[in-house]
Amino acid sequence: MGSTMKAVTFYEHGGPEKLTYEDVPLPQVGPDEILVRVKACALNHLDIWIRQGIPNYTISLPHISGSDISGVIASFGSGYSGHLSLGQSVFVMPGISCGNCDDCIIGRENRCAHYQILGAQRSGGYAEFVNVPAVNVLPLPETLSFEQAAAFPLVSVTAWHMVKTLANVQPGETVLVLGAGSGVGGMAIQMANLLGAQVFSTVGDSSKMEKAKLLGADEVIIHSVEDISDRVASFTHGRGVDVVIEHIGQEVWGQCLKSLSRGGRLVTCGATTGGASQFDARYLYSRQLTIMGSYMGTRDELLETTRLIETDKLRPIVDSIFPLKEARAAQELMLARNFFGKIVLKMNQTA
Repeated sequence: MGSTMKAVTFYEHGGPEKLTYEDVPLPQVGPDEILVRVKACALNHLDIWIRQGIPNYTISLPHISGSDISGVIASFGSGYSGHLSLGQSVFVMPGISCGNCDDCIIGRENRCAHYQILGAQRSGGYAEFVNVPAVNVLPLPETLSFEQAAAFPLVSVTAWHMVKTLANVQPGETVLVLGAGSGVGGMAIQMANLLGAQVFSTVGDSSKMEKAKLLGADEVIIHSVEDISDRVASFTHGRGVDVVIEHIGQEVWGQCLKSLSRGGRLVTCGATTGGASQFDARYLYSRQLTIMGSYMGTRDELLETTRLIETDKLRPIVDSIFPLKEARAAQELMLARNFFGKIVLKMNQTA
């Protein structure tokens, strides 16, 4: 192991052209950290937002993105005393919390005031190596490849927190999941289906309809040419759905609210089309709707989804794999929305 590694960095905010493939210093491993030799790292929209620059995140430049990581253990910090072993295949929990505050102690790590996401507030996995807190390193399920293991942590913990913990989807309910081709959308369809709900979903074009149905969607709406709320009304005989799982933002916000039945619940975790969402408050209270914001999830929720993946009740969906040096092309594919599942970067190490 040398003193440098290959990584994809950016030195200023802007478009994909700001990404640079270069040699950078190898991360220093703290006493309670583990150095992971990265084998695969999946993209998330968070990577795009961080590169473009958003007010909610203060980062040091140059920055290395990448929240979803799988690999092997390269070395341990001096204070490590756990049961993992050198060279063991692992994946990384992307949410990092302080572990000491009231929220952390009662298992609500995603509410920690010091919560960070790997690849956002600290350097991530667009690199050959990454240093992470030892508590965030988990054994790789034997049934998964490195690419599959990188494709599920952030989206599965996010979707489970939305579908199960917040929305509390029940058997026989109806659920609308926006964006079947996205990582969160694809997982949310599977989860709602697993919980016994009837699931409707949206896609951008007809080529993705069959894939959405294979994930468990009973009906699929092509949102580029169809009105979402009108189609939901036709599916439900005018009643609307019990739950909407949403992460797209202002482009669909009004249609999502109109799609809800009386007493319906909307859970949102993102705004890929913008955050300016307007609605009539009288519609909100007269129909007794509930709107919930969701941010990541907890360690227990990630472990629960990992067990479901290990038993083949959920499956990570990999759309395409790029070498690390082609991270710009991978992000451009994400921006073009011409994908279904997760886009993954694969390291080309031989050692």
